Parts: sequence; structure tokens; C-alpha cells
Amino acid sequence: MTYRRGREVTQALSACSLTIPEGGWASLIGASGCGKSTLLRILADIVQPSGGSATLGGMTPAEARATRSFALVSQQSVLLPWRRMLENVELGLEVARADRAERRRRAEEAIELVGLRGFERAYPHELSGGMRQRAAIARALTLRPRFLLMDEPFGALDELTRASLNFELLRILEETSATLLLVTHSIAEAIILSDVVAVMSPRPGRIVHKLEIGFGHHRTDAMRDDPAFAAHEAELRHALHGDPGVTRPAIREPAFA
Repeated sequence: MTYRRGREVTQALSACSLTIPEGGWASLIGASGCGKSTLLRILADIVQPSGGSATLGGMTPAEARATRSFALVSQQSVLLPWRRMLENVELGLEVARADRAERRRRAEEAIELVGLRGFERAYPHELSGGMRQRAAIARALTLRPRFLLMDEPFGALDELTRASLNFELLRILEETSATLLLVTHSIAEAIILSDVVAVMSPRPGRIVHKLEIGFGHHRTDAMRDDPAFAAHEAELRHALHGDPGVTRPAIREPAFA
């Protein structure tokens, strides 16, 4: 996939192939500028690829957007400062011209799901960074997407808040059965939130390694203490450093599968 900036033509992606089963969770990791976010934007119908194809549940990105089959959550929560939290969560449905009663019902359901009940009337500046990001996720969930596309959603948060939201997101994914594609720079986050982690090379980005994560969907923070978790981290670090012939460390079956 190439794009043009002035007279300069840049190849952003090359030989990227990734299939995620419905209801599955996948992550993309790699160096900054390797094309992770570009790949996500192609799926979100923001960037048009110069070659190849991308589908979401058998639909083109344009068809998936038209049917509101996916929602995109970015690193910045992008809440409108003059609207209360509940009104921000309703925004996607408002744009979709859902009636007022339906907007309110779905927004309240999503706010309950992300654990923000009681803060509906708060303005964004009155919420912590983690709470604002929960509100952004709630806004995405009001659309009831089959596919959740997340671009470094917790990258601006402190470590403790980020870790907490990782497991909150797992609970939400279990309750909604949404398919997840996550872009992250955190190896641990990728392991926690994925069935498969795809490692991308520097630009032009291509998928150079895929690692299946051997934990089931019912995960807790105790998984970090499992020897399999450390083995997964070691393998992904090895792949990220570009070492040829990545080998899979010997690991036992995870205790939490």
C-alpha cells in the first residue's frame, strides 16, 4: 500500500495478511511508523489502499461503515468539552439519527457496562483520563459494533490505570462478543488482550511473526505470573528486534486456559 505526500510516494504496507475469527481478539505490535495505524485506518475506511483487499465479516470497509458494523477508539478520547458525559456517549447515535429515547437507553446501558454510572452529568474536564477513555469506549459500544478497532486506546494513561482498563476491556469483550483488533506498543497489553499477536516490521510494514496466545478468554491478572506469559513476552521481544529465525520458547500449557 502506498500513499503520496506532495511529489513523494511512500510505501506504507507490504505483504500484510491477518485473519481474525468472529469474536476473536488480535493485536498489532511494531515500531513507531511501521504501518499499524495505517492498517487500522484501512479497515475503518479512512484510508484507501492502493492494492490488496480488506474485509470485515465479508464486507468491504465501506460496507461495514455504512452498516455501522465497527467502531473506532483512538488514544485520545475526543470528548466534546461543552457536553456532559452522557451527551458525549450519545453522540454516535445522534449522528446516526437514532430517536432520543433509543439514544438515552443505549447510552445508559453502555455507561453501566464501562462502570461510569453516577458520572452522567459530569463534563470531560471533571473526569480522570481513565474515566474519559471509558466514556469513549461507551460511546463506541452504543453502536453495538461487531468489530472494535482500537488504536493505542490506553497509551496516554498511567500504568496502574492502563492495567485496570485492560481487564475491564476483557470483561466488556466477553459480554458483547465483539471482535477486537488492537494497535499497541505494549507487549504485555497485547498478550492480555489477544488470542493472536501479529508483529510488524519497520516500514514498509509487513507481518513478520504471529503468536497464538495460549490463554482462554476468562483471564485475570494472575495470568502475569504464569510461566507461559513470560515465554510469550520473550518470543515477541525476539520477533520485534528483527532477529532472523524466530524460535518458539518451550512453554507448558497455561494454568488459566
